[in-house]
Amino acid sequence: MEYVWAEEGRIKFLVPATDPHHPFPPGSAPVFYNPRMELARDATVLLSKVLPVSRYLDAMGATGVRGLRIAKECEVPVTINDRDPQAADLIRRNSEILGVPVEVVSSDANCLLSGRVFETVDIDPFGSPAPFIDSALKGCGRFLFVTATDTAPLCGAHRNAGIRRYFAIALNNEYHAETGLRILLGFIAREAARYDRGIEPLFSYAREHYCRVHLRLLRGARMADRSLSMMGYVLQCPSCIFRTHTTGILPSHEECPYCRNALVPVGPLWTGPLHDRNLLDRLHESISSSGFRLGGELRKLVDTCRNELDIPHHYDYHGLARYFHISPPPIDDVIHSLKSRGYEASRAHFSGTAVKTIAPHSVLREALTRNRS
Repeated sequence: MEYVWAEEGRIKFLVPATDPHHPFPPGSAPVFYNPRMELARDATVLLSKVLPVSRYLDAMGATGVRGLRIAKECEVPVTINDRDPQAADLIRRNSEILGVPVEVVSSDANCLLSGRVFETVDIDPFGSPAPFIDSALKGCGRFLFVTATDTAPLCGAHRNAGIRRYFAIALNNEYHAETGLRILLGFIAREAARYDRGIEPLFSYAREHYCRVHLRLLRGARMADRSLSMMGYVLQCPSCIFRTHTTGILPSHEECPYCRNALVPVGPLWTGPLHDRNLLDRLHESISSSGFRLGGELRKLVDTCRNELDIPHHYDYHGLARYFHISPPPIDDVIHSLKSRGYEASRAHFSGTAVKTIAPHSVLREALTRNRS
């Protein structure tokens, strides 16, 4: 195996050489490493420092970069697992190069988590995390971090696959990224409730080709019931832009107030907050001293998440403009106009054109028209 050096955060480590002509170069290597996930790893390292975490398991380590960064930058006990012996050997080699004392295991993640308990469990599979959530909950004491890269099933592009994996129905529309993130959270909440455990989202976001959630697990039937009370549905009109949401295990049957069509339920999904805002404030304060290469991008993500409203859906303001046949003003002017009329409004991290508000159609139209040059 040919190796090259890579660098992230405070570590320099070996990764397998990739074929630059391959359609997806990271997939051409015998051990997987995706440099595009550096920001996600930065976020987890920073969060792990702020919480702080301990007894951390990187359950699917590959090159071991995430677990090695936690060990080096957070200075906590770390176990890194990968069932591929080649990956485990590379993790040991990188651990020796860095001089960090991590435990390296080569086991099936489900088997490992069924027999041991770690305070913090990080699940980052290639594809869906659904087959690992049950065992992760059994083997997790306090914090559960999960990545999902199967965005097509989560976001409605592969509807039947989403039903099979997450027992939820998504719509492939302009807010599908948020739907996918909330379906993932809802799936974990339902799985946790079976063990009388609740979830508390700390920092959860959708970006590029993946969803990433960081959760605190809470013990007790009361906590499980509280989490289940956050389950519900987004209700979307099939003919116009109207959408609303409802809580409950089963969707309510409602009509669009504009079209009188039956609203289409999307879910079940998590309707509650995606973040702990006090924690995001602390993350914001810590970014400047982190020295991360992508610190500016991470700050933008954190700050947008800090300020977005806790509404389980959003509008694409370009989509609104097309619907109303209006050439819109800048998005910040639209948000200001909505606020000036007494309606809460914010950007959302899902895209640069995402707007969260519950303003009615007439107000949305006026906000798009006001201050138009």
